[in-house]
Amino acid sequence: MTESRDSDDEQLTPSAPHRRRSKLAIVGAGAVGSTMAYAALMRGAARTVALYDINSAKVNAEVLDLGHGIQFMPMAEVVGSDDISVCADADVVMFTAGAKQKPGQTRMDLAEATISLVRKVLPSLVEVAPDAVYVMVTNPVDIVTYAALKLSGLPPTQLFGSGTVLDSSRLRYLIAQRTGVAVQNVHAYIAGEHGDSELPLWSSASIGAVPLLEWNGLGEHGPLTAQVRDEIAREVVESAYRIIEGKGATNYAVALAGSRIIEAILNDERRILPVSSLLDDFYGISDVCLSVPTIVGAQGVSDRLAVPMSVDELAGLRRSADALRAVAQRFGL
Repeated sequence: MTESRDSDDEQLTPSAPHRRRSKLAIVGAGAVGSTMAYAALMRGAARTVALYDINSAKVNAEVLDLGHGIQFMPMAEVVGSDDISVCADADVVMFTAGAKQKPGQTRMDLAEATISLVRKVLPSLVEVAPDAVYVMVTNPVDIVTYAALKLSGLPPTQLFGSGTVLDSSRLRYLIAQRTGVAVQNVHAYIAGEHGDSELPLWSSASIGAVPLLEWNGLGEHGPLTAQVRDEIAREVVESAYRIIEGKGATNYAVALAGSRIIEAILNDERRILPVSSLLDDFYGISDVCLSVPTIVGAQGVSDRLAVPMSVDELAGLRRSADALRAVAQRFGL
């Protein structure tokens, strides 16, 4: 006996599985923003990458150039506009727009112009993408992040800065060079300000499973003496200035560092990254944005790791916090 079909049968048919879509918005189509879009597309970090910039010709050209290479990347689409609505409903917003750092300038020299830009753009961004996780990338990132929190009214879990993710990568690269091991086997963090007062956390660093301070060398590579560690720390701080002096901007490594943060958010990885976020009684440090190892996932930032620190490291972190507070007060924040 054949059963009759009624008009409701179509509604009972299981629908095709919903493909999760993800949208990344990048504010600023300059060297950092456009390279970050490229890195995110190459890594397949998001299904949609949206570029926003007030320079219509520049943003349209970047989108066209990126779009021509889409067939060679994981499946995605790239869009762009000088209309902020292009960022609507983004899951992640990377804020890369800001005053360009010139040779001889410190990151702090950029603060006034960049904070003014954030004040102008951020409220409109939050209006079109209220549920996005916001990552401030533009320098001076710690002060800009603190200002953005004050100006946006967003909770401190939802907005944070890229912090010392790039600096920590530079540190690991230099340690790997000095020890002759793969950079992937070096575990070390830069903490504090993304700038001149930042400091390496040598006490918690390791190479493989060997505490870095107990590393005795390998083959032709000698131990990491106090002098060698000081040289490495100085090179981490000065490397950005050298790159800017030589080519005008840092863009490749910061774009890759940014794409790593994007993936941690969109994939809810709960990855430990030294991002800059508003601290609340972290080793007695409060009401300042600076970088410490932090859990990053779909909701933004959550727990900070109370990593072991020497007396000198803790004192250095507090000095970094004091320096950033002084700058924030100078700008009335």
